[in-house]
Amino acid sequence: MQIVNGLLTETSYHPSPNQDARPIDTAITGIVIHSISLPPGIFGDNYIDDLFLNRLDPNAHPYFINIAEVKVSAHLLIRRTGEIIQYVPFGQRAWHAGVSSWDGRERCNDFTIGIELEGSDHDKYEPAQYIQLSRVIKLLKKTIPTLSQQYLKGHDEISPGRKTDPGPYFDWDYLMQLLA
Repeated sequence: MQIVNGLLTETSYHPSPNQDARPIDTAITGIVIHSISLPPGIFGDNYIDDLFLNRLDPNAHPYFINIAEVKVSAHLLIRRTGEIIQYVPFGQRAWHAGVSSWDGRERCNDFTIGIELEGSDHDKYEPAQYIQLSRVIKLLKKTIPTLSQQYLKGHDEISPGRKTDPGPYFDWDYLMQLLA
């Protein structure tokens, strides 16, 4: 796996319209770990893809009525199988963090990479997801010198009280072992 023109090789690229340019002279200094499942707690379908590509059918599930018009994206999604889908090139700003603050610095989308894991607050993540996540983080650290291991946070840490992901079942210690 490599990064070429902001995209991971050996992965699927589904370009999301929910992206734009980062502010000029803004270095990428953080990686935000998220989790998502649509509908909540259901895995393995294409609804996440539909959400990030603005084609989620509000009639496909009652939960979708309130989110079908939301404009969101992430740089990557790591499915439970370990499959990686990229939605936004790393140099672009993905719309993943919303209202957020990283150690007092607002607008986290400007300076972070957002990685979604297919999961929820109520389920353990799969070993394949941790392995792929660690591979991607190592590659990003190698490619983007402003990143380091201490630049990892969960969405819950940058949006406390508003977000809870990646949730209590995300094993930060295991991820750190894989990154060591």
